[in-house]
Amino acid sequence: MTTDTEILRYTAFSNDAAGGNPAGVVLDASALDETAMLAVAADVGYSETAFLTAPAEGSGEPGRAFTVRYFSPKAEVSFCGHATVATAVALAERHGVGDYLFATPAGDVPVTVDRVGGDLRATLTSVEPHIEEADKDDVAQALDALGWRADDLDPAFPPRIAYAGARHLVLAATTRQRLADLSYDFATLESLMRRLDLTTVQLVWRAGDSVFHVRDPFPVGGVVEDPATGAAALAFGAYLRELALVPADAELTLWQGEDMGRPGELTVTLRDGDPRVRVSGAAVAIPG
Repeated sequence: MTTDTEILRYTAFSNDAAGGNPAGVVLDASALDETAMLAVAADVGYSETAFLTAPAEGSGEPGRAFTVRYFSPKAEVSFCGHATVATAVALAERHGVGDYLFATPAGDVPVTVDRVGGDLRATLTSVEPHIEEADKDDVAQALDALGWRADDLDPAFPPRIAYAGARHLVLAATTRQRLADLSYDFATLESLMRRLDLTTVQLVWRAGDSVFHVRDPFPVGGVVEDPATGAAALAFGAYLRELALVPADAELTLWQGEDMGRPGELTVTLRDGDPRVRVSGAAVAIPG
């Protein structure tokens, strides 16, 4: 690891450093190779750390466009929503609010940072999403690893694999209690997720027409659960629209992290005629 690398720590999807999802942020990773980035992410210990370098010449406004890579403590991931929100707010604190462009392994991700009241809030726009059928045997294996029965699934929300920068298996619980009672077979679920190239399993429960509680087991990242998951929120928004479970124009609230003691709020926006999905949230620095 390069000893003079500055590593920032922010929490995303909360204006309270004790809530949301912590992320590491390295605003200048030009001196780090892939091995060093992975070492930094493992040392930080959060579910993801974002690493920024200058983009290819001519690919964006200087100081407003960056190449971004994301590493969990165990591996590189193609995209991470909460680390993107954290990074955008860190940049806005130094360079001002407005538009940024992140070139990620999943594609270009525009991000806008605004000041809302006393908070800085970032809104990122996904790459184009897609939804695919979930094999019934894979779903059965996931349920077994989670300790869920088939009748724990809400029939109004069929299992699907959703993508908006990373792949997530969406499973909907029939009750809030089923969602709250999370105790799973780490090794079995990790093995299934690696075979299916999943980043998380997006567990959801519908609390109202536009309000959901969500949880995200993340064994492939080396952690039991992700406290607030922007990439999964984007994928879930695409899932809801694809299955016509919400209007084509919709603003959704996702509550995550309550069962972990790190409450966070994610706002998902769908726009009729635009296949992309947007997720917004606050972020604040974690005191050193």
